[in-house]
Amino acid sequence: MLDEIKKILNFEYSIYEAPDNTFGSLNNYTKEWNGMIRELIDKNADIALGPLSVTAERELVVDFTVPYYDMVGISILMKRPAVKSSLFKFLTVLEESVWGCILAAYFFTSFLMYVFDRLSPYSYRNNKEKYADDEDKRDFSLKECLWFCMTSLTPQGGGEAPRNLSGRLVAATWWLFGFIIIASYTANLAAFLTVSRLETPIESLDDLSKQYRIKYAPQNGTATMTYFERMAGIENKFYDIWKNMSLDDSLSDEDRAKLAVWDYPVSDKYTKMWWAMTETGLLSSFEEGLKKVKESKGSQEGFAFLADAMRVQYATMTDCDLVSIGREFSKMPLALGVQRNSPLKDMLSSAIIKLLREGRLEDLKDIWWNKNPARQNCDDKDRQSDAIGIRNIGGVFIVIGIGVVGAVITLGIEFWWFGNRKAGTKVVTVKEHSGKDSTKRPMKY
Repeated sequence: MLDEIKKILNFEYSIYEAPDNTFGSLNNYTKEWNGMIRELIDKNADIALGPLSVTAERELVVDFTVPYYDMVGISILMKRPAVKSSLFKFLTVLEESVWGCILAAYFFTSFLMYVFDRLSPYSYRNNKEKYADDEDKRDFSLKECLWFCMTSLTPQGGGEAPRNLSGRLVAATWWLFGFIIIASYTANLAAFLTVSRLETPIESLDDLSKQYRIKYAPQNGTATMTYFERMAGIENKFYDIWKNMSLDDSLSDEDRAKLAVWDYPVSDKYTKMWWAMTETGLLSSFEEGLKKVKESKGSQEGFAFLADAMRVQYATMTDCDLVSIGREFSKMPLALGVQRNSPLKDMLSSAIIKLLREGRLEDLKDIWWNKNPARQNCDDKDRQSDAIGIRNIGGVFIVIGIGVVGAVITLGIEFWWFGNRKAGTKVVTVKEHSGKDSTKRPMKY
């Protein structure tokens, strides 16, 4: 922008940074300014160039040109929440001890059903004559009991139930147990996968002020710092006014009663925030704030940087690990600063108005925001889909693969076992065996 102004006004310039790397704020104790504002006051610089906010305090000591940018406020910069994903996340819904108890209950129930089937006189094993005419005949061996209890937990069902009443009671108890476990698991799985995507610890300045796990602070000597310091001071003044009114001896009992309330009558939001900021420590530079945010453990705890919204927007545009939280607040215009009563004020203002009228400043915005080569494509991270991703449910497909591999191995074992049994079968004749008839029949040994 300064190059464009140079073409209009035809002047040369040199740029240097403020010694303390700040925009400029007033020290309440020494009543002295620092940063770029101090450079203008000391006449070391003719122009203060940067995202310099126009504030009432600064206008008392320096002059500003017409605004060259839209109203810009304060934003909260934080580390983007990282959603943890796991292929076997569906297994983390229940604790390991619960899975162990379910597995133990499965084997215990299967074994108990097998024992009851062998001992009961009314089971199919011990009373085959009674159930000879029934179409469904099922001998509950240990293998069959294990299969029955496993398939009972699936929509397919376990099939034919035991014939004996004791076995049916065991089966009914297992069905009730399975229904409760599956219902609880399904509900928790849905909540587990949803909450991890939707939970955001901080969504606004109010959320930030009501918690203590996340530290926060602005850069020293900036309009952001001045804003919170002034708001805290205003709250204290309002409190003093209320306190002095309440303690005024000239008030009647009726008037004093009107001032008596159970709740705190004045908000202390900014007072608490300013105290928290001073405890955390004001930052010396914007880069220090970026570093502290990036070093945060995550969105649940760490550091939040309160800074100029335009610089925050640029940081989030060039780094997808950063995110701007909430809406801008305390919006102020941005302008160039000049020395008090400097003729440069009108000259620079005329040049800025011309650039605005010709749309040149809009072109510069487009170059720096939309066509910036440092811009990162963070669209995929910004969108949080309601669908469950493969990273969270992919373990189910691995389970299918494990089942298929296990089935193939089992098939190989079956072929091997069947081949060995067939090789061990010897065919002999009755004549050879008893010296009589030559009728053949297979005999196994």
